[in-house]
Amino acid sequence: MQEGSFIWSHLEKQHRTVGKWIDWVWLIVLLLAAVLLFSINLGGLPLRDWDEGTVAQVAREIWHAPAGSMRWLYPTLGGEPYHNKPPLMHLLIACAYSLGGENELTTRLPGAILTATSVPLLYCIAREIFRQRWAAIYSALIYLTMLPVVRHGRLAMLDGAMVSFLMVMMLCVLRSRRDLRYCLGVGISFGFICLTQGLLGALLGAIAIVFLFWDTPRLLTCYYLWIAILIGILPVAGWYGAQLIRYGYTFAQIGIANPSLGRIGSVVEGNSEPPWYYVIELLKYTWPWLLFLPQTVRLTWENRNLSWAKLVMAWSGVYLLVISFMITKVPWYLFPIYPSLALAFGIQLSETENSPLLSSYPRAWVAGLAILAVAASAGGIYCRRSFNYVLSSYFGRTRRRTIFEDFVLGKLYFAAAVNEI
Repeated sequence: MQEGSFIWSHLEKQHRTVGKWIDWVWLIVLLLAAVLLFSINLGGLPLRDWDEGTVAQVAREIWHAPAGSMRWLYPTLGGEPYHNKPPLMHLLIACAYSLGGENELTTRLPGAILTATSVPLLYCIAREIFRQRWAAIYSALIYLTMLPVVRHGRLAMLDGAMVSFLMVMMLCVLRSRRDLRYCLGVGISFGFICLTQGLLGALLGAIAIVFLFWDTPRLLTCYYLWIAILIGILPVAGWYGAQLIRYGYTFAQIGIANPSLGRIGSVVEGNSEPPWYYVIELLKYTWPWLLFLPQTVRLTWENRNLSWAKLVMAWSGVYLLVISFMITKVPWYLFPIYPSLALAFGIQLSETENSPLLSSYPRAWVAGLAILAVAASAGGIYCRRSFNYVLSSYFGRTRRRTIFEDFVLGKLYFAAAVNEI
């Protein structure tokens, strides 16, 4: 009897070891794929005038600041104090400037790398809440191939870094349910979120609190969690305190009220949209995964007593509800919701992967995918003809294209695919 127990425990230990190796392989593969996708042709287009240009200029002034000016603590824009956001992301870009010079590539690279790390982080989150490894794989791949994620993750903006820190916080929240040492990770990552997006980071922290209140309320009474959150908030409070001491009422009005509370109750920079604006954005840009939405919603509701369904509903529901009632609306505010959607779509695909081909699939899936395939083929033919016309106009129409011209045509295809999604 004891010998049989020993054999089974040994086999179980070997199985866990093999499972860990498989997870590490997938983490490396996902990270390499994400870095490749987010970094290819990163400097191929000029910076956007609004957000990218502002972030780049603040980082540039930090880099060129004279010694002892403490520009890293008191950032400026055009020589004037910059109160909009804490300078964590700007400092990372300034470091990139010191290594690779000032250009579009080094401006976008820190945000792209941080966004790339969010892909394996989502895999880790999915492994925490799903039994099936394929559900985690599907979730990470869906998130990696969502067009808004690739689009905004490659820009020199704050949202990609914020989502990456959000992933770390959610992963630590899930693991802290069985190991309280991860509470420290919750607090530190929450601090990084606030040092990136300012007081708006409190909204993302509220999502974690809502999930714990619904799923593991005992953790909210644990003083380890609140001490860890306090530790994470200390640098944020220090930065805001330093600004208040130096700039006084001006910072309180411009740096706290306008960029944070102003977006909730008033129009900032003319970006006013109706409450259903973000729903329409999701309907426009989450294809082809939107085909699985009705079945995914039903599956999530049917399993609402499970932790993964609670996380998805709290994450997507609370965040979407809050930003929908903000007066100021811009497309990249939706960025933090895409990981939760990817988790829901991932478990839906894993539940149907063993179904007989076509016979048990919803007809809407088959018809929708067929329509998308036809539309993609037609779009590819149209783009090829357009590029052929441009290339023929450039090189001349009276002769056959050379290998070099075919290479240029291929580069045009690739640049359009990477930069316009």
